[in-house]
Amino acid sequence: MSLPRRAMEQMGFSICCLLCDAPDITGTKRCKECIYRHTRARERLTTGKARTKAQRLARELVTMLSDPFSYTEDDDHGKHMQEYSELIQEHQFNPKKGEDHRNSHRHRISRKKSLIREVANQNRWAVNPPKETEIDQMREILRDGEERHPMTWDDLIEEIEDLLED
Repeated sequence: MSLPRRAMEQMGFSICCLLCDAPDITGTKRCKECIYRHTRARERLTTGKARTKAQRLARELVTMLSDPFSYTEDDDHGKHMQEYSELIQEHQFNPKKGEDHRNSHRHRISRKKSLIREVANQNRWAVNPPKETEIDQMREILRDGEERHPMTWDDLIEEIEDLLED
């Protein structure tokens, strides 16, 4: 078993590396050829319109390989997707957390930082909620200066009944 190479992981083919019998040495001729061939195959499969049943099946299998967790219940391929999912989960388990990996929920070890997550975590009210004056200021801005308070369900139902009567 080799650890997944980044290029293979980005294409959704990390399972190929996990099942590979080549030595786990990055940059070997075999790894480079594999990455090159998988890249070409993926490009040919995913560009243009699938015209034959074989092309549609190949696209479906590429999709399944890139996300085996979503296809474990598939009638035809579910058994294999379950095996692949387990291999990927075992590879992505973080042993430094000290939990028993057989009984605990496994999380992916992220190599990349998420810009969206970083921006979302800069919320100044994440720890301390806004004060009542700040809430009132936000309401005023969102309502374009109107003093009207949000409708209750009773008010909304009454307004709908009035519209239906007209």
